[in-house]
Amino acid sequence: MAQLWGGRFTKETDKLVYNFNASINFDKKFYKQDMEGSIAHVKMLASVGILTEEERDQIITGIEGILRDVENGSLIITEEYEDIHSFVEAVLTERIGDVGKKLHTGRSRNDQVALDMKLYTRQELLSIRELVLELIKTCQTLMEENIHTVMPGFTHLQKAQPLTLSHHVGAYMEMFKRDYSRLSDIYDRMNYCPLGSGALAGTTYPLDREMTAELLDFYGPTLNSMDSVSDRDYVIELLSALSTIMMHLSRFCEEIILWNSNEYRFIEIDDAYSTGSSIMPQKKNPDIAELIRGKTGRVYAALTSILTTMKGIPLAYNKDMQEDKELTFDAYDTVKGCLALFNGMLKTITFHKDIMEQSAKHGFTNATDAADYLVNHGVPFRDAHGIVGRLVLYCIDKGIALDDMSLEEYKAISPVFENDIYEAIDVHTCVDKRNTIGAPGPKAMEQVIAINKKWIEEHEE
Repeated sequence: MAQLWGGRFTKETDKLVYNFNASINFDKKFYKQDMEGSIAHVKMLASVGILTEEERDQIITGIEGILRDVENGSLIITEEYEDIHSFVEAVLTERIGDVGKKLHTGRSRNDQVALDMKLYTRQELLSIRELVLELIKTCQTLMEENIHTVMPGFTHLQKAQPLTLSHHVGAYMEMFKRDYSRLSDIYDRMNYCPLGSGALAGTTYPLDREMTAELLDFYGPTLNSMDSVSDRDYVIELLSALSTIMMHLSRFCEEIILWNSNEYRFIEIDDAYSTGSSIMPQKKNPDIAELIRGKTGRVYAALTSILTTMKGIPLAYNKDMQEDKELTFDAYDTVKGCLALFNGMLKTITFHKDIMEQSAKHGFTNATDAADYLVNHGVPFRDAHGIVGRLVLYCIDKGIALDDMSLEEYKAISPVFENDIYEAIDVHTCVDKRNTIGAPGPKAMEQVIAINKKWIEEHEE
C-alpha cells in the first residue's frame, strides 16, 4: 500500500481501514491539477534555492512523463495508492530516483488537496459558465424570432393575460443571466492560492507564495493558512449556484412537458430528444425534460451533503472533508450534461404558433383589457371589473370567447361598449400596447433584446 506517511506507525493499516480511508478512486479525477500544482511548486522551490535547477528540471520532466502516460493509457492509476498525491510521488521516485522525494518539500497533503480541489472546481466552474452562456444565446435567438408569437401567460396554471413567446423565454433569459453572474462572483472569491499553507501553520521554508499563485493563474495567495486548508466555501457556493441553475432548468422543463402534452399541443419536441412507449405506439415522451427535472434532486443532495459535512468541523483540516468530492464531482458532471442537453432540446423544438395564439384567445386572457376599455370610457375600475366578470360568465355559458360576442350582446351587459371593443380586446392589441420596459410589447421587447445582445457581446471571450 503506497502512502506518504508511516514513520510513526509500527504495523500495517488494516486493509478495510485502508480502503475506507483511501481517496484514490475519486481524487484521481484531478490528476492533471495535482501535477500542474506540483510543477508550479517545484519551479518556485528552485527559484528560492531549495532545489537546484537540475533537480527542478528532472522532477518537471518526470511529472510531464507521468501525465503523458496517464493520458495515453500506458500508466493506470490503481488502488494500491492511497490518493493521487502518493501516486504521483511514488511513480516519480520510481522513475527518477531519490530526487523525486524532494517534490513534497514545503507542503502538506492538506494544502495540496486544497489546491487540487480549487483548481478542479475553477475549471469546472468555467466550463459550466460557458454552457450557461450558450443557453443564453439560444434564448436570445428565440426571443428575436418570436416577438409577435402570441401565447397565453399563466398564474396558478390558469390563463391570465396574453403575452409572447419572446417575453416568456425572456423570463428564463433573466434567470440564466443571474446564474452566469453568480458563477462569476464565485470565481472572483475563490481564485486565491492555498499552496504553501502547509498542514495548517505554514512552513519554515522561505516559499514564494506569490510566485506559485501567479504560475497557477490565481489572483494571489490566501492570507490565513488555517482557513486555506479547511475552506470549502467555494464548493458550497458553487453547488448552491448549480442547484439554482438546476431549479431554473427544471422549471423550464416542467413547462416544456406541459406544452408537449395533448392538452396544450404548443410544441413538438424533436425526435432526437424524445422516446416512445414500449406498449403504446402513439406516445412521444419528453424524456430528456423529465430526466433533467429528476436530476435536480441529486444536485440538491450534493449541496446538502457538503453543508452537513462542514457544519461541525473545528479548525483546521479534518478527514471529514474528504467527503467534499464524490457527490460534488457527480453534481458538476450532472449540471454540465443537463445544460448541454437542454440547450440542444430547446434549439430543436417546433413551436405551434397558431395553437398558442388560439389558446390565448379562448382563455379570456383579454378580460383585463376589456376592463381597461371600460375604464378608458369613464367607468370606475371596480364597476368595470364586475361588468367583465358578467361578460366572462356569459361566454362560459354560451361556450364562446369574448371576441365572438356580438355588439348587441356586449351592449346588453353594458351600453358603454362600441365597435372599437373588438380592436381593444384583440390579443395582438393587448400585447402590442404594453410597452413599458419589461413588458411583452414589441417596442419593449426590442429594447430588451438590444440590451441582451450587448450583454452577450460583453461576456463572450
